Amino acid sequence: MSDLIWLSEAQMRRIEPHFPLSHGVPRVDDRRIISGIIFVIRNGLRWRDAPAEYGLPKTIYNRFIRWSRMGVFNRIFAALSA
Repeated sequence: MSDLIWLSEAQMRRIEPHFPLSHGVPRVDDRRIISGIIFVIRNGLRWRDAPAEYGLPKTIYNRFIRWSRMGVFNRIFAALSA
């Protein structure tokens, strides 16, 4: 698929300070998962329709739900809009 969305290294550096710390088990690649979340939301897809290049749909969904509840995305949006 040529229309995949990938955040650049510069974009990741801007939002990484707002990510929660990993506790014990290393997380799946943040760039891949965040890019997958953006792709799904931007295209109005179901989580299970996310391209395989972004990883398992359950991982993408779980990260979105967990970080949404923790307010991670709100902090990112507030910092980027400031």
